[in-house]
Amino acid sequence: MELVIQNASVYQNHQFAPRQVYIKDGKIAQVAPKVDAPAGCPVLDLGGKRLVPGFIDVHTHGGAGVDVNAATARQLNDTIGRFFASQGTTGWLASVLTDTPEQTLWCIDQIKQAGKEQGEHAQLLGVHLEGPFLAKEYKGAMPEHLLQKGDAELFRRYAQAAEGSIKYMTVSPEVEGVPEMIRQIAGEVVVAIGHSGADYDTAMACIQAGAASATHTFNAMKLLHQHFPAIMGAVLESDIYCEAICDGRHLHPGTVRFLLKCKGPQRVVAITDSIMAAGLPDGKYKLGVNDVVVEDGDAKLASDHTRAGSTLTTGQALKNLVKFTGRPVEEILPLLTENPADLLRMGFEKGRIKPGWDADLVVLDEELNVVRTLVGGRTVFQKDGTV
Repeated sequence: MELVIQNASVYQNHQFAPRQVYIKDGKIAQVAPKVDAPAGCPVLDLGGKRLVPGFIDVHTHGGAGVDVNAATARQLNDTIGRFFASQGTTGWLASVLTDTPEQTLWCIDQIKQAGKEQGEHAQLLGVHLEGPFLAKEYKGAMPEHLLQKGDAELFRRYAQAAEGSIKYMTVSPEVEGVPEMIRQIAGEVVVAIGHSGADYDTAMACIQAGAASATHTFNAMKLLHQHFPAIMGAVLESDIYCEAICDGRHLHPGTVRFLLKCKGPQRVVAITDSIMAAGLPDGKYKLGVNDVVVEDGDAKLASDHTRAGSTLTTGQALKNLVKFTGRPVEEILPLLTENPADLLRMGFEKGRIKPGWDADLVVLDEELNVVRTLVGGRTVFQKDGTV
């Protein structure tokens, strides 16, 4: 398959410039003022619209009425994946909420199957295990009775079943056995720390042992105190990536600005942490084993009103970040593209518009609306009446 994209404002090296893009066999073959493509090659004219790398969501529990913990391979792609593509997401991790070993293994198998399929949907890149090695005091929506001590062998049982599909994992530094587990598995999976009240020294020791990210920074996390900087101080001071849910509920716009000023745009990863209610009206939903009620787009546990994920999408996150920060979109795009790709150790193939990289692309109009999404050079979403 070949395609030339022309009359596009292409995002490269953190700036936009008029360029053509030649795509061949799912990869970007050339980016230039005028590409050298074969005669008769199909052409897509963007009419001057912006062409940016596809968005990558490393932390989401579902959308469009489907919960990851109960989703079949077909639902992961045909329902969640199709919906995500309409929001500009070209790659995503299915976040498995802490569950029984049996259900977790079932989820891993479904995600593994879905990741092998191509279709009119975002690409399922793998598994994000959110637990079960998490602190009870900061469990959020995690079922407390299923939380466990650090156990590298249990992780490896999951990893063996996944056959390389587990890309990301959230653990709590203060949980017994977790620091040692991080030292053992950090070379096998990208480790994030979160759901945690860990003290500064414990959190920093886990970062030094190989933790690379902080899960939904500021949320379900002990906050900074001048005498006890805690996990919050450790993740802000260190060079690890920080996830951020930029829906205006989980983080005040001033907090988003503070995080970006502290970490720099190159170390913040925008996530949705969305649940099955994303894209749907208010009502009653599920998040793993939990009952969730969504009111005014705000998802909370029915049992105690603890906030339980979000109804955010990547397309809306981009708009929110530009609005919250006042920064140009050129500075914000890495939070949804190259940063998550680099975090997942996929920055050599995704997250940028460069020759040799996957042709995962999004077309944005002047209002930053997603009007077309391409995965591997194939259009998987097109807004009605647009290019």
